Amino acid sequence: MNDQTKSKQELASQPLPLPSSPLILVSPAPRSATEPVQVVKYSIDNRWVVPYNPWLLKKFNAHINVEVCASVKSVKYLYKYVYKGHDVASVKIQKEGALDHDEILSFVEVRLAVHLPQQQPIVYQDGQEAQAIERAALRKTTLTSWFELNKNDPSAHNISYSDIPQYYVFDKSTTNWKKRQRGGQNVIERLPVVSILGTERYYLRMLLLRKSGAISFDDILTANGLRCITFQQASQRYGLLRGDQHWHDALNKAAQFQSPRQLRMLFAMICSFGEVEDVPDLWVQHQVSLCEDFVHRYSEQTGPHYALSDIEELLTSYNLSLQKLHLPTVDLPASVLERANFDVVEEQAKANSYTMQLNSEQRNVAEILLSAVYNNAADTPKCYFLDGP
Repeated sequence: MNDQTKSKQELASQPLPLPSSPLILVSPAPRSATEPVQVVKYSIDNRWVVPYNPWLLKKFNAHINVEVCASVKSVKYLYKYVYKGHDVASVKIQKEGALDHDEILSFVEVRLAVHLPQQQPIVYQDGQEAQAIERAALRKTTLTSWFELNKNDPSAHNISYSDIPQYYVFDKSTTNWKKRQRGGQNVIERLPVVSILGTERYYLRMLLLRKSGAISFDDILTANGLRCITFQQASQRYGLLRGDQHWHDALNKAAQFQSPRQLRMLFAMICSFGEVEDVPDLWVQHQVSLCEDFVHRYSEQTGPHYALSDIEELLTSYNLSLQKLHLPTVDLPASVLERANFDVVEEQAKANSYTMQLNSEQRNVAEILLSAVYNNAADTPKCYFLDGP
Protein backbone atom coordinates (compact mmCIF):
# COMPACT_ATOMS: atom_id res chain seq x y z
CA MET A 1 0.00 0.00 0.00
CA ASN A 2 1.56 3.30 -1.02
CA ASP A 3 1.50 6.47 1.03
CA GLN A 4 -1.05 8.14 -1.22
CA THR A 5 -3.59 5.29 -0.84
CA LYS A 6 -3.00 5.17 2.90
CA SER A 7 -3.59 8.90 3.30
CA LYS A 8 -6.85 8.63 1.37
CA GLN A 9 -8.14 5.85 3.65
CA GLU A 10 -7.19 7.78 6.78
CA LEU A 11 -8.96 10.84 5.44
CA ALA A 12 -12.10 8.82 4.64
CA SER A 13 -12.20 7.33 8.17
CA GLN A 14 -12.05 10.71 9.88
CA PRO A 15 -15.34 12.55 10.56
CA LEU A 16 -15.85 15.69 8.59
CA PRO A 17 -15.62 18.89 10.65
CA LEU A 18 -18.81 20.80 11.17
CA PRO A 19 -19.03 23.99 9.12
CA SER A 20 -18.40 27.22 10.97
CA SER A 21 -21.45 28.87 9.44
CA PRO A 22 -25.06 27.67 9.85
CA LEU A 23 -25.88 24.71 7.62
CA ILE A 24 -28.20 25.54 4.76
CA LEU A 25 -29.89 22.52 3.20
CA VAL A 26 -29.88 23.23 -0.49
CA SER A 27 -29.26 21.16 -3.56
CA PRO A 28 -26.42 22.00 -5.93
CA ALA A 29 -27.04 24.01 -9.04
CA PRO A 30 -29.09 21.76 -11.32
CA ARG A 31 -27.69 20.63 -14.58
CA SER A 32 -29.52 21.77 -17.63
CA ALA A 33 -32.16 19.35 -18.87
CA THR A 34 -30.41 19.55 -22.25
CA GLU A 35 -27.20 17.96 -20.87
CA PRO A 36 -28.10 14.31 -20.25
CA VAL A 37 -25.65 11.79 -18.82
CA GLN A 38 -25.53 8.24 -20.15
CA VAL A 39 -25.77 5.66 -17.34
CA VAL A 40 -25.56 2.17 -18.79
CA LYS A 41 -28.43 2.19 -21.30
CA TYR A 42 -30.37 5.10 -19.75
CA SER A 43 -30.06 8.77 -20.63
CA ILE A 44 -30.46 10.70 -17.37
CA ASP A 45 -30.75 14.45 -16.77
CA ASN A 46 -31.40 16.60 -13.70
CA ARG A 47 -35.09 15.57 -13.62
CA TRP A 48 -33.93 12.21 -12.22
CA VAL A 49 -32.12 13.81 -9.25
CA VAL A 50 -33.92 14.47 -5.99
CA PRO A 51 -32.90 17.47 -3.83
CA TYR A 52 -29.84 16.59 -1.74
CA ASN A 53 -26.97 18.11 0.23
CA PRO A 54 -23.43 16.90 -0.62
CA TRP A 55 -22.06 17.66 2.87
CA LEU A 56 -24.71 15.46 4.53
CA LEU A 57 -24.08 12.61 2.08
CA LYS A 58 -20.35 12.60 2.83
CA LYS A 59 -20.81 13.10 6.56
CA PHE A 60 -23.25 10.23 7.16
CA ASN A 61 -22.48 8.10 4.11
CA ALA A 62 -26.19 7.54 3.56
CA HIS A 63 -28.97 8.43 1.14
CA ILE A 64 -30.57 11.62 2.51
CA ASN A 65 -33.25 13.65 0.78
CA VAL A 66 -33.54 17.36 1.50
CA GLU A 67 -37.03 18.82 1.80
CA VAL A 68 -38.29 22.27 2.74
CA CYS A 69 -40.72 22.13 5.70
CA ALA A 70 -42.95 25.06 4.88
CA SER A 71 -46.41 23.94 6.01
CA VAL A 72 -48.22 22.02 8.73
CA LYS A 73 -48.48 19.05 6.34
CA SER A 74 -44.78 18.36 6.85
CA VAL A 75 -45.28 18.04 10.60
CA LYS A 76 -48.30 15.77 10.08
CA TYR A 77 -46.27 13.61 7.72
CA LEU A 78 -43.55 13.11 10.35
CA TYR A 79 -45.82 12.51 13.33
CA LYS A 80 -48.47 10.34 11.69
CA TYR A 81 -46.08 7.40 12.02
CA VAL A 82 -45.92 7.98 15.79
CA TYR A 83 -49.67 8.00 16.28
CA LYS A 84 -50.85 5.44 13.71
CA GLY A 85 -50.53 2.59 16.24
CA HIS A 86 -48.55 -0.59 16.48
CA ASP A 87 -48.24 -3.17 13.72
CA VAL A 88 -50.61 -6.15 13.88
CA ALA A 89 -50.16 -9.47 12.11
CA SER A 90 -52.07 -12.73 11.98
CA VAL A 91 -49.64 -15.69 12.21
CA LYS A 92 -50.26 -19.40 11.74
CA ILE A 93 -47.60 -22.01 12.59
CA GLN A 94 -47.79 -25.40 10.93
CA LYS A 95 -45.35 -28.26 11.54
CA GLU A 96 -45.59 -30.26 8.34
CA GLY A 97 -46.98 -29.89 4.87
CA ALA A 98 -47.66 -26.81 2.79
CA LEU A 99 -48.86 -23.71 4.59
CA ASP A 100 -52.35 -22.84 3.39
CA HIS A 101 -53.34 -19.73 5.32
CA ASP A 102 -56.05 -17.36 4.16
CA GLU A 103 -56.12 -14.37 6.51
CA ILE A 104 -59.55 -13.26 5.30
CA LEU A 105 -61.13 -16.68 5.83
CA SER A 106 -59.63 -16.79 9.33
CA PHE A 107 -62.36 -14.41 10.40
CA VAL A 108 -66.11 -14.74 10.08
CA GLU A 109 -68.02 -11.62 9.05
CA VAL A 110 -71.59 -11.33 10.32
CA ARG A 111 -73.89 -8.71 8.85
CA LEU A 112 -76.73 -7.76 11.17
CA ALA A 113 -80.04 -6.47 9.82
CA VAL A 114 -81.28 -3.04 10.86
CA HIS A 115 -84.86 -2.45 9.73
CA LEU A 116 -88.05 -0.87 11.00
CA PRO A 117 -91.13 -2.99 11.90
CA GLN A 118 -92.43 -4.84 8.82
CA GLN A 119 -89.84 -3.13 6.63
CA GLN A 120 -87.20 -5.84 6.27
CA PRO A 121 -85.66 -6.07 2.78
CA ILE A 122 -87.14 -8.70 0.46
CA VAL A 123 -85.51 -10.26 -2.59
CA TYR A 124 -87.92 -11.44 -5.28
CA GLN A 125 -88.23 -12.11 -8.98
CA ASP A 126 -90.64 -10.37 -11.31
CA GLY A 127 -94.13 -11.76 -10.97
CA GLN A 128 -93.44 -13.41 -7.58
CA GLU A 129 -93.90 -10.41 -5.30
CA ALA A 130 -96.86 -11.90 -3.39
CA GLN A 131 -95.04 -15.18 -2.67
CA ALA A 132 -91.94 -13.28 -1.50
CA ILE A 133 -94.02 -11.22 0.94
CA GLU A 134 -95.61 -14.38 2.35
CA ARG A 135 -92.21 -16.00 2.86
CA ALA A 136 -90.82 -12.86 4.51
CA ALA A 137 -93.74 -12.77 6.96
CA LEU A 138 -92.79 -16.25 8.21
CA ARG A 139 -89.01 -15.88 8.03
CA LYS A 140 -87.19 -14.12 10.86
CA THR A 141 -84.29 -11.72 10.33
CA THR A 142 -81.24 -11.48 12.57
CA LEU A 143 -83.01 -8.64 14.39
CA THR A 144 -86.39 -10.27 15.00
CA SER A 145 -84.62 -13.51 15.90
CA TRP A 146 -82.62 -11.54 18.47
CA PHE A 147 -85.91 -10.46 20.05
CA GLU A 148 -86.93 -14.14 20.31
CA LEU A 149 -83.56 -15.03 21.82
CA ASN A 150 -83.98 -12.44 24.56
CA LYS A 151 -87.46 -13.82 25.34
CA ASN A 152 -86.21 -17.38 25.79
CA ASP A 153 -82.60 -17.06 26.96
CA PRO A 154 -81.93 -14.92 30.07
CA SER A 155 -78.16 -15.22 29.55
CA ALA A 156 -78.45 -13.04 26.43
CA HIS A 157 -80.07 -10.10 28.23
CA ASN A 158 -76.78 -8.35 28.96
CA ILE A 159 -75.46 -8.62 25.40
CA SER A 160 -76.16 -5.84 22.91
CA TYR A 161 -77.35 -6.62 19.41
CA SER A 162 -74.01 -5.62 17.88
CA ASP A 163 -72.08 -8.02 20.17
CA ILE A 164 -74.42 -11.02 19.94
CA PRO A 165 -72.43 -12.80 17.13
CA GLN A 166 -69.51 -13.24 19.53
CA TYR A 167 -71.62 -15.50 21.75
CA TYR A 168 -74.27 -16.90 19.40
CA VAL A 169 -74.39 -18.24 15.84
CA PHE A 170 -77.23 -17.34 13.47
CA ASP A 171 -78.55 -20.51 11.82
CA LYS A 172 -79.85 -19.47 8.40
CA SER A 173 -81.82 -22.70 7.94
CA THR A 174 -83.90 -22.18 11.10
CA THR A 175 -83.36 -18.38 11.33
CA ASN A 176 -82.54 -18.74 15.04
CA TRP A 177 -79.60 -17.72 17.20
CA LYS A 178 -77.78 -20.68 18.80
CA LYS A 179 -75.15 -20.51 21.51
CA ARG A 180 -71.63 -20.49 20.07
CA GLN A 181 -69.30 -23.29 21.12
CA ARG A 182 -65.99 -21.73 19.98
CA GLY A 183 -64.44 -19.13 17.68
CA GLY A 184 -66.15 -16.05 19.05
CA GLN A 185 -62.89 -14.10 19.08
CA ASN A 186 -62.63 -14.41 15.30
CA VAL A 187 -66.02 -12.87 14.57
CA ILE A 188 -66.31 -9.42 13.00
CA GLU A 189 -69.87 -8.16 13.39
CA ARG A 190 -71.19 -5.39 11.16
CA LEU A 191 -74.21 -3.13 11.38
CA PRO A 192 -74.94 -1.35 8.09
CA VAL A 193 -74.25 2.36 7.98
CA VAL A 194 -77.54 4.27 8.04
CA SER A 195 -77.76 7.86 6.82
CA ILE A 196 -79.37 10.41 9.10
CA LEU A 197 -81.76 11.10 6.20
CA GLY A 198 -83.44 7.78 7.01
CA THR A 199 -84.44 9.33 10.31
CA GLU A 200 -86.27 6.55 12.19
CA ARG A 201 -83.96 3.77 10.99
CA TYR A 202 -80.99 5.96 11.90
CA TYR A 203 -82.17 6.33 15.51
CA LEU A 204 -83.13 2.65 15.69
CA ARG A 205 -79.54 1.77 14.86
CA MET A 206 -78.33 4.13 17.55
CA LEU A 207 -80.53 2.39 20.12
CA LEU A 208 -79.47 -1.10 19.01
CA LEU A 209 -75.84 -0.19 19.64
CA ARG A 210 -76.57 0.65 23.25
CA LYS A 211 -79.69 -1.21 24.43
CA SER A 212 -79.49 -4.89 25.40
CA GLY A 213 -82.17 -7.48 26.21
CA ALA A 214 -84.90 -6.02 23.99
CA ILE A 215 -87.71 -8.45 23.17
CA SER A 216 -89.58 -6.36 20.56
CA PHE A 217 -89.65 -3.04 18.74
CA ASP A 218 -92.10 -1.78 21.38
CA ASP A 219 -89.56 -2.67 24.06
CA ILE A 220 -86.96 -0.53 22.31
CA LEU A 221 -89.46 2.33 22.10
CA THR A 222 -90.11 2.13 25.83
CA ALA A 223 -87.79 4.39 27.83
CA ASN A 224 -88.01 4.83 31.61
CA GLY A 225 -91.37 3.06 31.64
CA LEU A 226 -92.92 5.30 29.00
CA ARG A 227 -93.56 4.18 25.44
CA CYS A 228 -92.32 6.72 22.91
CA ILE A 229 -93.96 7.33 19.57
CA THR A 230 -90.73 7.45 17.54
CA PHE A 231 -87.24 6.00 17.87
CA GLN A 232 -85.89 9.55 17.82
CA GLN A 233 -87.96 10.39 20.89
CA ALA A 234 -86.74 7.22 22.58
CA SER A 235 -83.13 8.20 21.84
CA GLN A 236 -83.74 11.54 23.50
CA ARG A 237 -85.27 9.90 26.59
CA TYR A 238 -82.30 7.54 26.87
CA GLY A 239 -80.00 10.56 26.82
CA LEU A 240 -78.33 9.60 23.55
CA LEU A 241 -78.97 13.00 21.96
CA ARG A 242 -77.13 15.59 23.98
CA GLY A 243 -76.84 18.38 21.46
CA ASP A 244 -74.16 19.26 18.95
CA GLN A 245 -71.60 20.81 21.29
CA HIS A 246 -68.94 18.20 20.46
CA TRP A 247 -69.28 19.06 16.76
CA HIS A 248 -68.97 22.77 17.56
CA ASP A 249 -65.84 22.03 19.58
CA ALA A 250 -64.38 19.97 16.74
CA LEU A 251 -64.89 22.76 14.19
CA ASN A 252 -63.58 25.43 16.57
CA LYS A 253 -60.43 23.42 17.22
CA ALA A 254 -59.89 22.65 13.55
CA ALA A 255 -60.34 26.31 12.63
CA GLN A 256 -57.17 27.15 14.58
CA PHE A 257 -54.88 25.37 12.10
CA GLN A 258 -56.94 24.15 9.12
CA SER A 259 -57.63 26.08 5.94
CA PRO A 260 -61.23 27.09 5.09
CA ARG A 261 -61.31 24.45 2.34
CA GLN A 262 -60.31 21.73 4.83
CA LEU A 263 -62.93 23.02 7.27
CA ARG A 264 -65.61 22.70 4.60
CA MET A 265 -64.52 19.11 3.95
CA LEU A 266 -64.76 18.40 7.70
CA PHE A 267 -68.18 20.10 7.82
CA ALA A 268 -69.45 17.91 4.97
CA MET A 269 -68.19 14.74 6.68
CA ILE A 270 -69.77 15.73 10.00
CA CYS A 271 -73.11 16.36 8.28
CA SER A 272 -72.88 13.04 6.47
CA PHE A 273 -71.70 10.68 9.21
CA GLY A 274 -72.11 12.58 12.49
CA GLU A 275 -75.17 12.56 14.72
CA VAL A 276 -75.95 16.25 14.14
CA GLU A 277 -79.27 17.49 15.48
CA ASP A 278 -79.26 20.99 13.97
CA VAL A 279 -77.19 21.30 10.79
CA PRO A 280 -78.36 24.87 9.94
CA ASP A 281 -77.24 26.07 13.37
CA LEU A 282 -73.86 24.38 12.87
CA TRP A 283 -73.49 26.33 9.62
CA VAL A 284 -74.54 29.66 11.12
CA GLN A 285 -72.17 29.43 14.09
CA HIS A 286 -69.14 28.51 11.97
CA GLN A 287 -69.96 30.48 8.85
CA VAL A 288 -67.12 32.97 9.36
CA SER A 289 -64.36 30.34 9.42
CA LEU A 290 -65.99 28.27 6.65
CA CYS A 291 -66.20 31.28 4.30
CA GLU A 292 -62.97 33.07 5.17
CA ASP A 293 -61.17 32.48 1.87
CA PHE A 294 -64.18 33.39 -0.28
CA VAL A 295 -64.88 36.51 1.78
CA HIS A 296 -61.27 37.59 1.23
CA ARG A 297 -61.57 36.88 -2.51
CA TYR A 298 -65.02 38.43 -3.00
CA SER A 299 -66.98 40.12 -0.20
CA GLU A 300 -68.74 39.43 3.09
CA GLN A 301 -72.09 39.43 1.31
CA THR A 302 -71.23 36.98 -1.47
CA GLY A 303 -68.58 34.82 0.24
CA PRO A 304 -71.14 32.52 1.94
CA HIS A 305 -72.75 31.73 -1.44
CA TYR A 306 -69.46 30.39 -2.79
CA ALA A 307 -68.77 28.44 0.42
CA LEU A 308 -72.20 26.79 0.26
CA SER A 309 -71.64 25.96 -3.40
CA ASP A 310 -68.35 24.27 -2.49
CA ILE A 311 -70.04 22.34 0.35
CA GLU A 312 -72.79 21.27 -2.07
CA GLU A 313 -70.14 19.77 -4.34
CA LEU A 314 -68.55 17.92 -1.39
CA LEU A 315 -71.91 16.56 -0.24
CA THR A 316 -72.69 14.97 -3.61
CA SER A 317 -70.12 12.21 -2.93
CA TYR A 318 -72.17 11.30 0.17
CA ASN A 319 -75.48 11.37 -1.73
CA LEU A 320 -76.53 14.50 0.14
CA SER A 321 -77.37 18.08 -0.79
CA LEU A 322 -77.91 21.45 0.87
CA GLN A 323 -81.66 21.04 0.47
CA LYS A 324 -81.71 17.67 2.25
CA LEU A 325 -79.78 19.19 5.17
CA HIS A 326 -82.09 22.26 5.27
CA LEU A 327 -79.24 24.63 4.40
CA PRO A 328 -79.60 27.67 2.12
CA THR A 329 -79.43 26.53 -1.50
CA VAL A 330 -77.34 28.27 -4.16
CA ASP A 331 -76.98 27.80 -7.89
CA LEU A 332 -73.34 28.29 -8.83
CA PRO A 333 -71.49 26.05 -11.29
CA ALA A 334 -68.33 24.37 -9.99
CA SER A 335 -66.23 26.19 -12.60
CA VAL A 336 -67.13 29.53 -10.99
CA LEU A 337 -65.14 28.60 -7.87
CA GLU A 338 -61.92 28.69 -9.90
CA ARG A 339 -62.38 32.29 -11.05
CA ALA A 340 -60.44 34.39 -8.60
CA ASN A 341 -61.37 37.81 -10.00
CA PHE A 342 -64.99 37.39 -11.02
CA ASP A 343 -67.76 37.60 -8.43
CA VAL A 344 -70.75 35.96 -10.11
CA VAL A 345 -73.09 36.64 -7.21
CA GLU A 346 -72.26 40.33 -7.06
CA GLU A 347 -72.51 40.73 -10.85
CA GLN A 348 -75.89 38.98 -10.87
CA ALA A 349 -77.13 41.36 -8.17
CA LYS A 350 -75.96 44.32 -10.25
CA ALA A 351 -77.69 42.92 -13.35
CA ASN A 352 -80.97 42.56 -11.49
CA SER A 353 -80.66 46.10 -10.14
CA TYR A 354 -79.85 47.61 -13.54
CA THR A 355 -82.62 45.66 -15.26
CA MET A 356 -85.19 47.30 -12.98
CA GLN A 357 -84.04 50.73 -14.23
CA LEU A 358 -84.65 49.98 -17.93
CA ASN A 359 -87.62 51.42 -19.78
CA SER A 360 -89.81 49.19 -21.94
CA GLU A 361 -87.84 49.73 -25.18
CA GLN A 362 -84.47 49.20 -23.47
CA ARG A 363 -85.77 46.07 -21.76
CA ASN A 364 -86.95 44.73 -25.13
CA VAL A 365 -83.50 45.25 -26.64
CA ALA A 366 -81.81 43.56 -23.67
CA GLU A 367 -84.09 40.52 -23.92
CA ILE A 368 -83.45 40.16 -27.66
CA LEU A 369 -79.67 40.35 -27.22
CA LEU A 370 -79.60 37.93 -24.28
CA SER A 371 -81.79 35.51 -26.21
CA ALA A 372 -79.32 35.63 -29.10
CA VAL A 373 -76.39 34.98 -26.76
CA TYR A 374 -77.94 31.90 -25.13
CA ASN A 375 -79.63 30.53 -28.28
CA ASN A 376 -77.21 28.32 -30.21
CA ALA A 377 -79.56 27.63 -33.12
CA ALA A 378 -77.98 28.22 -36.54
CA ASP A 379 -80.85 30.44 -37.73
CA THR A 380 -80.60 32.83 -34.76
CA PRO A 381 -79.36 36.28 -35.89
CA LYS A 382 -76.05 37.30 -34.31
CA CYS A 383 -75.72 40.81 -35.74
CA TYR A 384 -77.94 43.73 -34.65
CA PHE A 385 -78.11 47.45 -35.26
CA LEU A 386 -79.15 49.68 -32.38
CA ASP A 387 -80.46 53.16 -33.22
CA GLY A 388 -79.25 55.41 -30.43
CA PRO A 389 -82.32 57.70 -30.03
